[in-house]
Amino acid sequence: MTAAEQTRPDHTRPDHTRDALLGGRILIEQPRRGQRATADAVMLAAAVPAKRGQAVLELGAGSGVGMLCLAARLPGIAVDGIEIQPDLVALAARNIAANGLEDRLRVVAGDLRRRVAGITPNSYDQVFANPPYFDTARHRASPHAGRATARSESGEADLPQWIAAMLRHAKPGGRLTLIHKAERLADILQAFGSKAGGIRIVPLQSRQGEAAKRIIVSAVKGSRAPLELAPGLVLHGADGGYVPAVDAMLRSGAAFPG
Repeated sequence: MTAAEQTRPDHTRPDHTRDALLGGRILIEQPRRGQRATADAVMLAAAVPAKRGQAVLELGAGSGVGMLCLAARLPGIAVDGIEIQPDLVALAARNIAANGLEDRLRVVAGDLRRRVAGITPNSYDQVFANPPYFDTARHRASPHAGRATARSESGEADLPQWIAAMLRHAKPGGRLTLIHKAERLADILQAFGSKAGGIRIVPLQSRQGEAAKRIIVSAVKGSRAPLELAPGLVLHGADGGYVPAVDAMLRSGAAFPG
């Protein structure tokens, strides 16, 4: 699902486009081919329950879409990002600067499986991530190298390692939020193990009556609160368009409902 509301060519970089998100509140440059902004990234940012004054970390920041959308919704927060692909680190920095958010947002290069310079473990109130969806043992990786790194567990961190990194960087009592394929729920819960509780699962259904293909999962580091299976969120109405609550997230930067 694409999240861009309009696309026009970037005449400086023929292989990139400049796109508007959140009704034009955010402008991003992104590769014309390869990993591009999706509705999943925008909805994930909408689901992060950050509050003014909190420190937030995004793992796998890409071109900066998630952190930019979160910062547009919540002016009083600071967001750091970790990204392993150097070209995306540079692109995210340009996007942050283009939106005038250098005072609150930064992306650093690093491998989330290891200690990253400038990123302190156990220090973030909120940690969020959109880990690669596809296990290459079961899915064919994209032929585009950047897209394969972003979307496939192909030589980079696997899902348990992503969740371990989320836990490592959150404060005790910090909240973790991720979006993933519904079929990976068992893996997600196993990775949290006894290190997080208060787990809340929101199924995302493309249409009413269909099985959920995506889930948004949140948890609290160190909590022993019980798991909650929330009502599913239906994304599309009978006419094929987004339902009002989802449209408000994608076009107006509204918070995730509920």
